[in-house]
Amino acid sequence: MSEDSTTRMGGQAVLEGVMMRSGSRLAVAVRHPGGGIVVKRGTWRKVLGASRIWRRPFLRGAAVLVETLVNGVGALNFSAEIAMEAEDGKGEEVTEAGKESRRAAVWATVALSVLLAIGLFVALPHMAVWLAGRISGHPLDVDDFAFHAVVGAVKLGVFVAYLAAIGLMADVRRLFAYHGAEHQAIGALEAGLPLEPEHAEKMSPLHPRCGTTFLIMVIAVSILVFALVFPPLLSWAGPPTGIGWLDQVIYVLVKIPLLVPVAGFAYELQRFTAGKMDRGWARAVAAPGLWLQKLTTRRPERSMLEVALVSLRAASLPEGDSEQGVVAFDDYEAARAALSAPGDIERAGREARSVCQA
Repeated sequence: MSEDSTTRMGGQAVLEGVMMRSGSRLAVAVRHPGGGIVVKRGTWRKVLGASRIWRRPFLRGAAVLVETLVNGVGALNFSAEIAMEAEDGKGEEVTEAGKESRRAAVWATVALSVLLAIGLFVALPHMAVWLAGRISGHPLDVDDFAFHAVVGAVKLGVFVAYLAAIGLMADVRRLFAYHGAEHQAIGALEAGLPLEPEHAEKMSPLHPRCGTTFLIMVIAVSILVFALVFPPLLSWAGPPTGIGWLDQVIYVLVKIPLLVPVAGFAYELQRFTAGKMDRGWARAVAAPGLWLQKLTTRRPERSMLEVALVSLRAASLPEGDSEQGVVAFDDYEAARAALSAPGDIERAGREARSVCQA
């Protein structure tokens, strides 16, 4: 593997599988209900286009966040089609209308999830702190640093409680195990170990570049950004309406676009810190995120590591080594053999048209 593929590899867990990205290359590997592994290769979608402005430091974080959401939904759609195949006629081809219906359902779920996330992690902490201050007789205002610090603490508490609650669900625990498999596969790559399950098993399921760590940094950075923005804003413009609760709603709405620079700063901080993990200060900065990953990852089964390694190998193939599309393999060894000799991938695998049209 090249150094470039090592330093730029990232991914996420999907239903019974793992998505991996290396530069502009994208791969999703999913465990088929019949036991095989289905692989889809493609190109990373740059949602915000080729505009260079979104590739600049402190702006690229927001771009990466949006692109990860869009590409992640595509990977989730694919994994859902594979996982649901057994329920749709036990191997019979699913109609295109059925696929479109599922895709629409996934997008609707994601849209609802985004709205709920804004409600839970932006609106709820803000309104709760403001209301608690009024009820207790010790009000805090948005031009006080203490207000944003307390909101950040409440936001973190809600986040931890949410992760702990969903972690009680069996399906989510499997998703978290695939999350751990993704980290261990990337860890083996970065350590220069052979990309085999027995070596990936030795790696930690925690990783400093994880999205969980990013979200912790978003919470920390938001405290500073909001504390810097609101005092001069109120000094210049004053309260929007003079009606307490309505002003707070407006402040929450102001916070939403401010998440763009917040995400940008958090991304740069995580990127810089992840490259300095041999330094004590970097380990200290990354520690809260790594601790929280203990809620969002699990030690995977070997079969999960196999899927993660197949996805990593597929994403690491140089462009042009194999046609993009969907290929299904009978087992891990077949996938490993084909992806080790990429010119033979179409011959070694069997086209998965009966599973999912690319």
